[in-house]
Amino acid sequence: MAKLHARIKDTRTDFLHKLSTRMIRENQAVILEDLNVSGLVRNRKLSRAISDLGWRQFRTLLEGKAEKYGREFCVISRWEPTSQTCSCCGFRGGKLDLSVREWTCLNCEAIHDRDVNAAVNIQVAGGHPETVNGRGGERKSAAQVAASSEASTRQEFKQLSLFG
Repeated sequence: MAKLHARIKDTRTDFLHKLSTRMIRENQAVILEDLNVSGLVRNRKLSRAISDLGWRQFRTLLEGKAEKYGREFCVISRWEPTSQTCSCCGFRGGKLDLSVREWTCLNCEAIHDRDVNAAVNIQVAGGHPETVNGRGGERKSAAQVAASSEASTRQEFKQLSLFG
């Protein structure tokens, strides 16, 4: 039984190393939302799946590799209302049930996917320059082009990063 548990641990660690390395190489900035994992584990339907993921280890690996490769790494507060705030106009709708996957802003009537909207709001809260600029703010820093060895392996993205 101990050998089986060791093998599972090694498989998880290998996967997390590969995923964190790929994320750091393909992105100039990584912004995470700090979650209340102990509160999420109390949900008996999700507790086993959440416990098996190794989120803390993944965050630690991302932090270390971001520092090593000179990438921006930021963690925003768990109290930031990322899924409740409209990413178009900034209107705060209110608490949503987990079963609500799509919602309409009462102010600008934009239709949002809960996760995509939260991802845009996390970028804004983390101060990511392109997102802040896209919402009307001033650009905070110059755009950085990744070195060809660090850019995406897909050809069209290499071309965009060289000329865009």
